[in-house]
Amino acid sequence: MAKIDEKDRQILRELARDGRISNLDLAERVALSPSATLRRVQALEAGGVIAGYRAVLDPLAMGVGFIAYITVGLGLHTKASQLAFEAAVAKAAEVVECHNITGTVEYLLRVEVPDLVAYKRFHTDVLGALPQVATITTFVVMGSPKDMRA
Repeated sequence: MAKIDEKDRQILRELARDGRISNLDLAERVALSPSATLRRVQALEAGGVIAGYRAVLDPLAMGVGFIAYITVGLGLHTKASQLAFEAAVAKAAEVVECHNITGTVEYLLRVEVPDLVAYKRFHTDVLGALPQVATITTFVVMGSPKDMRA
């Protein structure tokens, strides 16, 4: 992929705001011809800069009433322990994000469940049952005034 210039950045910002925008409207917003805009979008897709498009879902409409970020510390700091933990988390539908981080713990999870009862079940029966897990700290999301994960 060639170097991304300011016009590419404008296109990416617009697509991040609205991935369903028509090429004609996109071209108008970034002040390019429709053909030039389409070529740039196709190049950004082919170069892997645009990895895909998706729908932004309303958590409440999907039955998600409880969202939490959880830090997880492992008891053993081995590759095998990390791989086993990551494999277990990959199977847990409640975990929508898993990040290996630096600091005093190894992982940051985003968990989405219907309610506190469902979270307690996940905390006890899934995370608490993993032999690799030494510490769990939960941060309950009370609101999200800015969320750019679209």
